Amino acid sequence: MRRINITILFDSPDDREVVVKSLEPEVKKKIPKTKISLEHSDRELTLVISAEDTSSLRAACNSYLRWINTAISVKKVL
Repeated sequence: MRRINITILFDSPDDREVVVKSLEPEVKKKIPKTKISLEHSDRELTLVISAEDTSSLRAACNSYLRWINTAISVKKVL
């Protein structure tokens, strides 16, 4: 099984919380061949992705990084 930990440091706990709340519905969904978990504290968010193969790992990484970027961009606009 392949695994990656992606840690992001935010400017504030509020910014981190916006992203966590945005990702929670996606994390709860079952994705074939992958397991996703979020770990967070204060201004830090760690996304842990495990997958059966490299292709599934890459696809999950791309999706979650895109969702994180979208949540951050929307927060900036609001």
